[in-house]
Amino acid sequence: MAIFNSSYLKYTLLPFSLAALLTGCGGGGSDNATNPTTDNSGWTSGVFASSGQFKGQCQAINEKNWLRSWSNETYLWYDEIIDTNPALTSGVIDYFNTLKTEQLTESGAKKDNFHFSLPTDEWQRQNQSGLSFGYGFNIKIIAGSAPRQAIVSYTEPNTPASNQNIIRGFELLEVDGVDFINTTSSSEVAIINAGLFPEQTGKVTEFVFRDISTNENRIVTLTSQNIESQPVMNVRTDLANGDVGYFQFNSHNAIAETQLYNAFNQLAASSIKDLVIDVRYNGGGLLQMASQVGYMVAGSNTQGKIFERTIFNDKYPNTNPITGQTLTPMPFTNRFVGFENNPAIAAGTPLPTLNLDRVFVLTTSSTCSASEAIINGLRGADVEIIQIGAGTCGKPYGFYPTDNCDTTYFTIQFTGENNKGFGEYSDGFAPQNTIDNARQPVLIAGCAVADDFSKRLGDASEGLLNTALSYRATGSCPAPSSINSVLGFAPTIATDMPEVKDARIQTVLKQNIILSDNMR
Repeated sequence: MAIFNSSYLKYTLLPFSLAALLTGCGGGGSDNATNPTTDNSGWTSGVFASSGQFKGQCQAINEKNWLRSWSNETYLWYDEIIDTNPALTSGVIDYFNTLKTEQLTESGAKKDNFHFSLPTDEWQRQNQSGLSFGYGFNIKIIAGSAPRQAIVSYTEPNTPASNQNIIRGFELLEVDGVDFINTTSSSEVAIINAGLFPEQTGKVTEFVFRDISTNENRIVTLTSQNIESQPVMNVRTDLANGDVGYFQFNSHNAIAETQLYNAFNQLAASSIKDLVIDVRYNGGGLLQMASQVGYMVAGSNTQGKIFERTIFNDKYPNTNPITGQTLTPMPFTNRFVGFENNPAIAAGTPLPTLNLDRVFVLTTSSTCSASEAIINGLRGADVEIIQIGAGTCGKPYGFYPTDNCDTTYFTIQFTGENNKGFGEYSDGFAPQNTIDNARQPVLIAGCAVADDFSKRLGDASEGLLNTALSYRATGSCPAPSSINSVLGFAPTIATDMPEVKDARIQTVLKQNIILSDNMR
């Protein structure tokens, strides 16, 4: 979903190091006292002072008391937190990590997977710049445990990877001499994770890839750097003899706003009749940006309708507990907001719109959060969604990044409903003919199609885009395929083997809804 920003901050998605999470005023401090009768914490089970009494007081026990009260006040599932004495947990971040529900969903997954913190300067840097540590290729891990499969999904321009001609469709075979596919050694998997997901610049890593188009192996050495993402790519207005437009949308971060504005102006100038939005790797971000996209798609069709109604815990049926303001629904935003510092376009500038009554969306399990909000928001406005690809991840929740003592905390504080009062899609959205989804997604019109790594994104012959164009022409789908991949890669299976996984908080951050009180 998206994220709200409160005291609070402006928005940015960027890189950072897990080690840095323990920095900041008291952020990783120790309380020393462990005896509840002498620790002077004032803790009584089930009794909570106002969080304002502890805000900005950076002694560790005061920080923890603030976290405890703040969580009780604002956490969506506050009544599922086990209330423990903050003096009995040594570190502030360790204590924060206990302030969430441990309940599971019906499918056995953790109910809350979105609980984390960042040094405040790191959060501010991430949200505004769009930077992250890496090499410039984005990797799709099909199976994280042996036998593993991972393949390059797309490459950012002007990066070490693009300069070495690493492209979509390169399958990963080795990292720093370690067999990516078959190793079961924990130490070797640690080498893979360190090389594949660097947490700093200057990390030199040797990769072996196989080009699936030529079946040839490539050995490349890449050095990590700050990578500036291109959230909007491959804008096309020439599909189906100029009747269909397309663009690839990778992230709802601050720098995407200007790129979206320019893309929709280009699309509007071409007089297209249908639009395909490729959000197959878009993990989410700013919710208000999702509402902008919804308006730019549907325009007059959104008149008099809301994009999303924000719902907090049952203590606040009518009031936003973060801002103190009366709850009002988020409209379909029809103007340029100015998320980025010093944007080239003035805040308040009217947005272009295509005034469409339907839109095609290309999705995978990596489509999350604010990307799902686009689907839900438009469905609430009676705009037809045609979904091509795999089921989305299912993240209808979000939070306001909240800072205290140089640390910014992210805890689930709200969910959302569209104009029709619907918001329960914790198992995601999936095309109506999906055949291998073990969850219970919301089924909508469209076709279940495997991600096609053999073609470039935006290529009219690429599997998902080709199916969208075919469905537009015929109204029918090909036989539903496994959503895992067009290459027949195996699905991820839970095992006790060491897993290759991007666990960096910068990645988690990109898969959540962001809200900001700076809703101009």
